Amino acid sequence: MTKAIATLLYSKEHEWVLQLEGNRVRIGISDYAQKQLGDIVFVENPQVDDEVTADESMGTIESVKAVSDIFSPVSGTVVRINEEIEDAPETINEFPFGKGWLIEVEMSCPEELESLLNEDEYQAFISEEGEE
Repeated sequence: MTKAIATLLYSKEHEWVLQLEGNRVRIGISDYAQKQLGDIVFVENPQVDDEVTADESMGTIESVKAVSDIFSPVSGTVVRINEEIEDAPETINEFPFGKGWLIEVEMSCPEELESLLNEDEYQAFISEEGEE
């Protein structure tokens, strides 16, 4: 079974969201997503001060299998990027919920979190997706 963490929220595009202080969130890709991608070799994140929009591409992630868009689960301004994954993108495979995070965003519409999935809903979603 794919790992998910109860304190996180998840998008149907397989990003996770960790609520930090105020309207700030940390975003990464799920364990399921990194397993589907295989060995990650490159990540193109937005830059600090860039605006991201919920459900729109905010960058790309390249693995030995494919190049995939990374979709922002929320709207807001990028306030921090994980510079460690620029030199070591494989960290996402090893620690998708820890050191492998992508960016932090100051949300402009915190109510968008309500459209995300909790752990149980996400597990049900990926189980259904795997049956297709």
